[in-house]
Amino acid sequence: MIELRNIYKSFRGTPVLKGLDLDIPKGEISVIIGPSGSGKTVMLRHIIGLARPDRGSVLIDGVDITKLGDDRLGEVRRRFGMLFQSAALFDSLSVYDNVAFPLIERSRGMPRPDIKGIVREKLALVGLDGVDDKMPSELSGGMRKRVGLARAIVLTPSIMLYDEPTTGLDPIMTLAIDNLILSMQKELHITSVVISHDIDSAFRVADQIAMIHDGRIVASAPPDKFRRSENPVVQAFLRAGDRWNHRGEGK
Repeated sequence: MIELRNIYKSFRGTPVLKGLDLDIPKGEISVIIGPSGSGKTVMLRHIIGLARPDRGSVLIDGVDITKLGDDRLGEVRRRFGMLFQSAALFDSLSVYDNVAFPLIERSRGMPRPDIKGIVREKLALVGLDGVDDKMPSELSGGMRKRVGLARAIVLTPSIMLYDEPTTGLDPIMTLAIDNLILSMQKELHITSVVISHDIDSAFRVADQIAMIHDGRIVASAPPDKFRRSENPVVQAFLRAGDRWNHRGEGK
């Protein structure tokens, strides 16, 4: 269970999170939606400990990570995998070396055949058999996202964070990434947090949907209940998302 309690965060005097509260259930997919600039990515950075709140608590299985020193926080972070919006691959490294990088850094002394076996296993899990020697520049946007996902899960995390995983992808590849998120959940039994602007994608993958507006969570519920929310901010966002997607521009 991930719990965010009364989180406040400002940057250069500008408030971004304004008393944010959220429970993220263990072993489920929680999708966080909201308009641009509402604080979604800032919230994600607090969950993994890359940002510390001005006030409030972030609890991971009951441990408040805002009170941890760097060494202990580093241990907690090792439980996380993260797929960045851009995939954040090293352009000078092959697919194999990109995926192997966390293993080599954190598991010094692991035999090379073991590393090779794990890398190929994770690439197969994301549907990328036989691309070990390719460079990131040779890959499509969707393939880069898959390599980024393989790297994120190579250390078998218990919590997976996705920052706008479908941004810049066409509808077919968006669906493929959504299916991958569902597949990772089924195969690895992890807790997943997905930041997304894509309403259709959110409803495809989520066990729970939460909406940030003006630095606070204004609604959090399973998809069917969320869609029926009487909160006017939620309904306005859903209508805007539907119009955007129906124009074919929201992907």
